[in-house]
Amino acid sequence: MTKFPRARMDQLVVQELTDETLVYDLERNRAHCLNRSAAVIWKHCDGKTSIRDISLTVSRELGGKIDEGGVWFAISQFNKDHLLVQEFPLPAAVASSGMNRRRMIRTLGIAAAVAVPLVTSIVAPTAVQAVSCLPDGDSCTSSSQCCSGLCESGPCGGGGI
Repeated sequence: MTKFPRARMDQLVVQELTDETLVYDLERNRAHCLNRSAAVIWKHCDGKTSIRDISLTVSRELGGKIDEGGVWFAISQFNKDHLLVQEFPLPAAVASSGMNRRRMIRTLGIAAAVAVPLVTSIVAPTAVQAVSCLPDGDSCTSSSQCCSGLCESGPCGGGGI
């Protein structure tokens, strides 16, 4: 077990944007969007920095208070989304609290909602799924659905009535 959380970097494609960071997990075909707070927390998960120090550093960088609860909330999302080298154990008080974004907003206040670390994830289709099409004879409504590129009055490949 590592003493401090460490962000996973292998098999990930990371693109930093102005207010968010996009992370594509090549192993799991999942795309994750980290808002600015979550991205800065993830960046500081270097395996050497404590939760307290991450909280202080992130607060300084973002120009607002991100307490340790906010960092733990992000860590729980990183655990769930496999964005850490290994799952990082949550303290019993954090794990049992069932912390979620709604509870974080209630705790921190509506004005702090933007600062709540948030990771949004989707499953990305594999290349085969992304290029699937309908074979000749299958019912269609547009030519873009058909492998042949031809939909005339119903079935792919033409041959409609």
